[in-house]
Amino acid sequence: MTTRQEIDFQEDVAAEPSRGGRPRDEAREQAILEAAIDLLAEVGYEAMSIEGVAVRAKSSKATIYRRWPGKAELVADAIRRRSEPILEDLPDTGSLRGDLLALARFMFDNMEGVDGGLMCGLAVAVRADAEFGRLMAAHTHEHKLRSIAPIVSRAQARGELPPGADASLILQVAPAVALFHQMNGEPLDVQFAEHLVDHILIPLLRP
Repeated sequence: MTTRQEIDFQEDVAAEPSRGGRPRDEAREQAILEAAIDLLAEVGYEAMSIEGVAVRAKSSKATIYRRWPGKAELVADAIRRRSEPILEDLPDTGSLRGDLLALARFMFDNMEGVDGGLMCGLAVAVRADAEFGRLMAAHTHEHKLRSIAPIVSRAQARGELPPGADASLILQVAPAVALFHQMNGEPLDVQFAEHLVDHILIPLLRP
């Protein structure tokens, strides 16, 4: 007797391009990533499952497992791709302070929107699963650093920062300080953005 999973697998093999060099079905892949984010926001990392993602994306588990080895890889990839377009649009304001304030506003907007609950849930999952934490860092740190590095390089070219200033310090410090501030019930407002930039980030980048 043919099982439901076998039927799904056969249907997906018939519907998808072969592995002979043709591109993947980008629309289907995007639907899976969006379904993963939606389910993650609703039920949290621990409760979500590949099966649940497959149902929401109107796909099959076989399709998902051919692209991602497991739930951790799927979630990390979904989070990385979610942040890519916005990070790449960070403006060049003409000054280090202006660029860092724009970055802070982007970060605060995410933390106060749907992504805020998402990030808090992921923080709990990372703490409970060290391997998932390492995977998240590997998937997201390099891209975020690549997006933030121009802020530092532009400031160096303008003479605002010395050679050797470390852009990764921004990633290590800014989200943690903002999250702690938010968890204490304090607003992520303009005043806090200015405090974060003027009294923490800029001094940190100027050893």
